[in-house]
Amino acid sequence: MRKLIESTFMTLNGSIGNPQEWSGPYWDDEHTAYSVALMENTEALLLGRVTYEGFAEAWPQRGGDPFTDKFNAMPKYVASRTLKETTWNAQVLQGDAADAVAELKKQNGGDLLKYGTGEFDKALLERKLVDEYHFWIFPVLAGGDRMFQGVDLDVTHLELLDSTTFKSGIIVHKLAPKA
Repeated sequence: MRKLIESTFMTLNGSIGNPQEWSGPYWDDEHTAYSVALMENTEALLLGRVTYEGFAEAWPQRGGDPFTDKFNAMPKYVASRTLKETTWNAQVLQGDAADAVAELKKQNGGDLLKYGTGEFDKALLERKLVDEYHFWIFPVLAGGDRMFQGVDLDVTHLELLDSTTFKSGIIVHKLAPKA
């Protein structure tokens, strides 16, 4: 059975909106090494529509290094009620997105890595489909959408599996839902 890992960038004040505007100054060798390690066992990406559209606009033009080439080549599954067509080696999940993710997890193969946090996460949380969270907390304050903003969630307790601190000030908390 595959593992579903969510990796999300956020500011100290919980903003997840527009990370391209505030995360860039913190990308360094440590950031890259952590990202590469997270991709080692990843076989496919799972994305919501907004994250998919942003990535599909930015990533296909990049290339020339093993991480980017793998990122661009691997299959992508997109949760969307409105998206009809995809590019960039992606397909829209059919039917109920949480059911489709549950079926993907049952398949043999490497991990599913989900980037971004939004409405889709409520369904994943309710169905207990996320196995690990990697919350990247950047040392910056910014406006914009907040983590799980507008999503009515039940209390979900998480267990700290690991914490990684970078010289840049980023702290990544690796967490899993408590049983």
